[in-house]
Amino acid sequence: MLPHQLELLSPARDADIGIEAVNHGADAIYIGGPSFGARASAENSVQDIARLVRHAHRYQSRVFVTLNTILRDDELEPARKLIHQLYNAGADALIIQDMGLLELDLPPIQLHASTQTDIRTPEKARFLQDAGLSQIVLARELTLNQIAAIRAATDPQRCNIEFFVHGALCVAYSGQCFISHAHTGRSANRGDCSQACRLPYEVKDAQGRIIAHDKHVLSMKDNNQSENLAALIDAGVRSFKIEGRYKDMGYVKNITAHYRVLLDEILEQRPELARASSGECTFFFQPDPDQNFNREFTDYFVQGRKEDIGAFDSPKNPGQAIGWVSKINSDSVDLELSDPSLELANGDGLCYYDLQKELVGLQTNRVEKLGKGAEGGRIWRIFPKDPMDGFKDLRKGVEVNRNRSMDWVRALEKKSAERRIGAWIKLQETEGGLRLSLTDEDGHCGEASASLALQPAKDPSQADAKLREQLERLGETIFTPIDVTLALSGPRFVPASLLNTLRRDAVAQLEAARANALQRLPRAVPVEPPAPYPEDTLTYLANVYNHKARDFYARHGVKVIAAAYESQEEEGEVSLMITKHCVRFSLSLCPKQAKGVTGVQGQVKAEPLQLINGKEKLTLRFDCKPCEMHVVGKIKRSVINQAAAVPLQFYRTRPKAQQPA
Repeated sequence: MLPHQLELLSPARDADIGIEAVNHGADAIYIGGPSFGARASAENSVQDIARLVRHAHRYQSRVFVTLNTILRDDELEPARKLIHQLYNAGADALIIQDMGLLELDLPPIQLHASTQTDIRTPEKARFLQDAGLSQIVLARELTLNQIAAIRAATDPQRCNIEFFVHGALCVAYSGQCFISHAHTGRSANRGDCSQACRLPYEVKDAQGRIIAHDKHVLSMKDNNQSENLAALIDAGVRSFKIEGRYKDMGYVKNITAHYRVLLDEILEQRPELARASSGECTFFFQPDPDQNFNREFTDYFVQGRKEDIGAFDSPKNPGQAIGWVSKINSDSVDLELSDPSLELANGDGLCYYDLQKELVGLQTNRVEKLGKGAEGGRIWRIFPKDPMDGFKDLRKGVEVNRNRSMDWVRALEKKSAERRIGAWIKLQETEGGLRLSLTDEDGHCGEASASLALQPAKDPSQADAKLREQLERLGETIFTPIDVTLALSGPRFVPASLLNTLRRDAVAQLEAARANALQRLPRAVPVEPPAPYPEDTLTYLANVYNHKARDFYARHGVKVIAAAYESQEEEGEVSLMITKHCVRFSLSLCPKQAKGVTGVQGQVKAEPLQLINGKEKLTLRFDCKPCEMHVVGKIKRSVINQAAAVPLQFYRTRPKAQQPA
């Protein structure tokens, strides 16, 4: 990808979803392979990835395969073999976390740095570029200024900057959360997170006072950078990544289309920028991010710290407000919709908040449209799937949201987009007949010729128009006509069957020319001598889980290397999560918020807090200088006892120099 190209990077749980992402405008797809892909339930065979590659490459879209777990020593050779299979299947790049892979005999496949590599500083970004990574996804927590600083420290000709623009937010710096492993033995860095961040917690202060009860204080709203795309481009971002390798087909279609529309609007205004792939999309629906599962939206830290980034009341999808309860019946509930033009459908998902601010689902079985309400809104009678007496705090006046529209779901189950590549068509006479040429928007050409004795048209006034109409019929191909040129000595009659044959053969030649012209993304060459790592000491936070990774960091000048947390050498209390999100700030208990407030200044201190969920207890400690929060705890004895892997023993302190004999 060239520095001026913008790449829309979409997720795919499977190859079929990936194909639809391409059809809806993705310039690149990221998908898990059969193993080591950091999503335990989103694995795909090499054959399916090859099928996706074939479709994507028709549009010059790319396929990136995630191989971004940390690996044990016994997994390195299977991973190496898999990488060769993926390269042979046509995969364009690997997304990796484990630096041990760079010490293996790999094919010349391009390497990208996964979000789990935790890139927050110019120094870390520059190092990964110099180590041979061609694209790096930055931490979601960065501001525009921080992104720009990283761009200034790296070379756009050698390394592209990728940034998440949509989807679920992990509250921790990616790669810096170990709660799941500590409590369950399921490692987030190995693709099996138990999502402790979505649980409700009681929050106590240093004196044991409850300051929040049953709140999901580690659960974030969903990321949405729709309003910040131009600013992100100016800061240096070139790849715009949508989260969601667990998401369904409807989500990927809708969100890909949404960002395709926004990026195309920017490209229209910025001729110095270009798309990273070919073709334009026509959508048969209106993209709308609010229609998919979301916990409401935030742009997180891109424009600086915001107070309202958490989904503390519920980790579920609250949906959009549509009206309020006007009457409770024995077997149904009447709703008055705020917008009379809204339509409900059987199977719609509705919900409301009870008095404890918990979200209660109200799944519809059947709906009926009634008359107008007192406020002018439309009254609908809702027959729920569940008994009426089970709906807590449902009463007249309660606001009701819709979090799933069956009409929307059904619309996206159908064909919802077409992607076509523009082509110029030229029909010209030759010495012995005709030649049809197709030249696409990328300059590739396909031709087909036929020998025949040309005959004059019986109706000269209509001949050219009929020829153009027949030549424009590109039908189910991936091409669409831009213009038709007839280079004929006069009005001619050409049999429709011959034109169909010429067109079919020219299209086949054009597709072949496109395929032959597509070059594999180059593997970056690491700088020599090896670039020094920004630090000479690594703790468990560096996720070094095999000896090849240890060798990599030692080769880059690191002197002290601790093993990954999953090696279970850290049995005491440590930081199990590091996050930019601050519970004290979100609860208005931050000392910086109290600064200058009479009667409060100096009274609010960044003392630790405690999180309690059942028997699980975690301590929150606050590092105010970098404005970060640490969630502190220790690994359970049961997890240590069930360990399947032999812990690695790396140097925990600087090795002593050998004494001469």
